Amino acid sequence: MEGEFQNHGEISLAHNGVLFLDELTEFNKQTLELLRGPLEDGKVSINRVNASLTYPCNFMLIASMNPCPCGYYGAEGKNCTCTKYQIDKYINKISGPLLDRIDIHIEVEAVEYKKLSNQEQGESSKKIRERVNKAREIGRNRYKEYGIYSNSELTPRLIDKYCKLGKREKEILKNAFEKLGFSARAYGKILKVARTIADLEEKENIETKHIAEAINYRNLDRKYWRN
Repeated sequence: MEGEFQNHGEISLAHNGVLFLDELTEFNKQTLELLRGPLEDGKVSINRVNASLTYPCNFMLIASMNPCPCGYYGAEGKNCTCTKYQIDKYINKISGPLLDRIDIHIEVEAVEYKKLSNQEQGESSKKIRERVNKAREIGRNRYKEYGIYSNSELTPRLIDKYCKLGKREKEILKNAFEKLGFSARAYGKILKVARTIADLEEKENIETKHIAEAINYRNLDRKYWRN
């Protein structure tokens, strides 16, 4: 029970902020499953004999994990020392329904030395912040009459209104669903992410490159969880 209370407490404290869970697969699976409801509903309820309390928890979940206990499963140029049983047990701590509620799945590979020693400067944090703030401003202005502030809060009705796709974009999404077996929930999440990518480029409409990028952000579950 203590773990459950602690998990609910952290979720509620993250309201309107970020909940970062490092080494996600080190958490108890039952504890992780408690995230499903709050991620879907934006609230957490605690029911006990003497009281029933509900707290708001509209938070952004960010989590990190290794692909296996040794950390090298699927890594290029590295030998994984784990057995298939160990890998499956480790990976399967994250259930399909929980994974389905996470909008973006990204694999971060080891950085080569030549890239670390490269003196070429990438985009500065200041420039990135400016782009993100501009995209958020676009969202706030677009949704001001609905009382929401970001694409992640879009309802199915608003998705239909603000995430419209052209013929080519629909075809790309249809092919991805048929090939990769995405769920109905993934459909909405892909469109929301595509809308955000378009906003970052200050584009009014979702284009083929936006929908393709959004689809690519949901392929890790097909690599590690589909056996």
